[in-house]
Amino acid sequence: MTGDEEVLMPGYVDGFVIPIPKKQVKAYLAMAKLGARVWKDHGALGYQECIADDLKGFGQGFKKMAGLKAGETVVFSFILYRSRAHRDRVNAKVMKDPRMAGVTTMPFDVKRMAMAGFEVLVGW
Repeated sequence: MTGDEEVLMPGYVDGFVIPIPKKQVKAYLAMAKLGARVWKDHGALGYQECIADDLKGFGQGFKKMAGLKAGETVVFSFILYRSRAHRDRVNAKVMKDPRMAGVTTMPFDVKRMAMAGFEVLVGW
């Protein structure tokens, strides 16, 4: 992909790994539900928020990778787009959406969050 093609299936993903205190999961859920509505309203193809259930994992595992401390868990989330250009358009609209103005504090340490954009190699 060159980045500007508009394809029917997801071709680009924003992925997030977020260490979060377990006591903040309820607050995070409220924020995630708002995010899902806003991103989908502006054209995201899919929006998933997943909380760790099995941190044993393979290799380094999410627990070590996220540097979890006592009383923390990890959220893995991703947003699906047609392309990087589509992602950029959706995110520009999201940042201007008045519903996002109320999100002023995060229920986790933003400095420990990991985020990146990914071009889909194999999709469904």
